[in-house]
Amino acid sequence: MELLPFIAAIKDRDEKFFELMKGLQELVFAESSLDIKTKLMISLAVDAAEGADRGVESISNTLRGMGVSEEQIAEVLRITYFAKANSILATSMAAGNRVR
Repeated sequence: MELLPFIAAIKDRDEKFFELMKGLQELVFAESSLDIKTKLMISLAVDAAEGADRGVESISNTLRGMGVSEEQIAEVLRITYFAKANSILATSMAAGNRVR
């Protein structure tokens, strides 16, 4: 996988930190029990939940290039919305607990 641009940008500023971040990216996206499409779909969900527009755009385009359908991308985003919205709903239930 190509080095992420924000990791590559660190190289000129802090070589040691760059090497750590580069190594972490290589570890995370290395061949493992999860295939690269699954890892990128998880990354898509996290970026969407965090509001990282450029990440969502970049990852979804990468996934399309790997043969992932629009329907699959939409499903990932639907699941992300459901999980994020439910966490807000669950947290908001605390408003019902009155201090007496």
